[in-house]
Amino acid sequence: MLSGGVFDSDEINRKIAEKEALTQTADFWNDNEKATKVMNDIKLLKGRIEPWKELCAAAEDLETLYQLAVEENDQSIEAELKENYEKAKAEFDHQSILNLLSDEVDKNDCFLSVHSGAGGTEACDWTFMLSRMYQRWAERHGYKVEILEQEEAEGGLKSINMKISGPYVYGYTKGEAGVHRLVRISPFDANARRHTSFASVYVFPVLDDSIEVNIDPKDLRVDTYRSGGKGGQHVNKTESAVRFTHLPTGIVVACDSERSQLMNRQTAMSMLRSRLYEYYREEREKENSKFAGEKKDISFGSQIRSYVFQPYTMVKDLRTRFSVGNIQAVMDGDIDGFLDAYLSAKWKGLSEIADDDDDDLGDE
Repeated sequence: MLSGGVFDSDEINRKIAEKEALTQTADFWNDNEKATKVMNDIKLLKGRIEPWKELCAAAEDLETLYQLAVEENDQSIEAELKENYEKAKAEFDHQSILNLLSDEVDKNDCFLSVHSGAGGTEACDWTFMLSRMYQRWAERHGYKVEILEQEEAEGGLKSINMKISGPYVYGYTKGEAGVHRLVRISPFDANARRHTSFASVYVFPVLDDSIEVNIDPKDLRVDTYRSGGKGGQHVNKTESAVRFTHLPTGIVVACDSERSQLMNRQTAMSMLRSRLYEYYREEREKENSKFAGEKKDISFGSQIRSYVFQPYTMVKDLRTRFSVGNIQAVMDGDIDGFLDAYLSAKWKGLSEIADDDDDDLGDE
C-alpha cells in the first residue's frame, strides 16, 4: 500500500480506528452534532483509502489478464486490456489529485464570492457568467449551492456570495482565488468592438468548531438593513439582512438569504470567521511566500486566467499554462482540468508563470 508523501495509509487507518473506537462508547450519540461529525470524518477517511485498495486490485487483475494473453498469444483481449487500463489510469490520476488536499481545511465546504472589476456593465455581466460557471461545476459534482448575498447591477451582478457544500470543496476551489479576465465582442456595444473585463474571485473555507477564531465583539460594527431584490413582501419590510464590519482588518461580510435576522447573523459570523482565518494565515505566510491565493487589483496585469471569446476561443490559466479551446464547456462548469493542474503545480512547487501570449488583447 502507498505510504509517505501526502498519502500515508498507516496513518489514515490509525485515524479510522481511533474514530471508530469513539463510536463504541456508551454516550457517543448523546451529542448528536458531535457524533455526526465523527461519522462524516470516518466516511471521508475511508473515501481516501478504499479507492486505492480497489486500484491495487484492478492492477493485479490487469497484470493477470496480460500474462494470460502473452502465454496464450491471444490478441483478442487487447481492446479489453486497453479499456481497463485507461479506466484505472483515470482513477489513479483522480485519486492522486485528491491526495494533494492535505491541509487542515481542505476537506471543508467553502464560501466563494465573485466581484466585478474594471469594465463597467460588461464586468457585471462577466461576474454573472463566472458565478453561473461555479454553480454549474458544483451541480456536476452533486454539491449543494446556497446564495448568501448578491448585489444586482445593470447587465448582471456587482457581486455575489455563495456557499458550496460537499467533500473537499475548499481544497478543490482554493486555487480559483484571483482575477479572471474576459475578452470578447461586447453584446452591450452597438459598434461590436472587442472589450476586456475583469472579475475577482475569493474563496474561504467554512470552519468547524475544531478551528478557533477569536472575535472580540468590540471589534465589530453591526448593521442591519432591508433585503433588496426578489423575495416577496417580507424581505423588503423588515431589516433581516446583516452586515458585519471587522474594524481592525476592514473585512466586511453580509448575508440576506434568510427571512430571519438571527439566521443571517449566524451565517455572516461564519463567513467572518472564515475570512479572518484566511487573513491571519496570509499574514503568517507572507514572509516565506507560501500563500498562492493573494488578493490583487481587479484590472490589467493581475489576472490568473484569461477567457478569450474573440478573435479565437481559449481559456488559459496563466500560472500553470493549462488551456482549453472549448470555452462553452468551461462556462458550463467543466473546470476540473484547471483545478487539477493548479493543485499539481502547487505540489510540485512551480512558481507563478507570467503569460506572454495574449496580453495584447486589450480593449478596443
